[in-house]
Amino acid sequence: MLIKPLYESLPFTYMIIGCVSIFLLEPNYVLIASVVVYLYGAFIYTLRSKNRRTDPKRKRKSGFMPEALYGLLPFIYVLIAASLYNFYPKNSSTLFALCLTTYGGYLFLSRLSYRHHRLPRGISQ
Repeated sequence: MLIKPLYESLPFTYMIIGCVSIFLLEPNYVLIASVVVYLYGAFIYTLRSKNRRTDPKRKRKSGFMPEALYGLLPFIYVLIAASLYNFYPKNSSTLFALCLTTYGGYLFLSRLSYRHHRLPRGISQ
């Protein structure tokens, strides 16, 4: 069993490792592995977030987008921004990548503020 600070930081660690690998490593198979590691961290975070939601299910709004894609959307924006910044000419994509990163961060922070996380049942502090 991992201590709580280490356990809670694992998804973000996976995402940071994936992003840094995209910027630093060149071979195609390593880039694919980097994207997989990044998306794995984002998926773990969304699973934890969904499990710890405290609002009643009857008050949740349903949308046209699948729930898995909706949860991963902020992380996908940041991944696209990192890819644009790394693989396209710097003069044309830097501003667009910055806008995507900012919007992904905004979505992440707004969802974080709307969800008051709690520990799963059976785990005490």
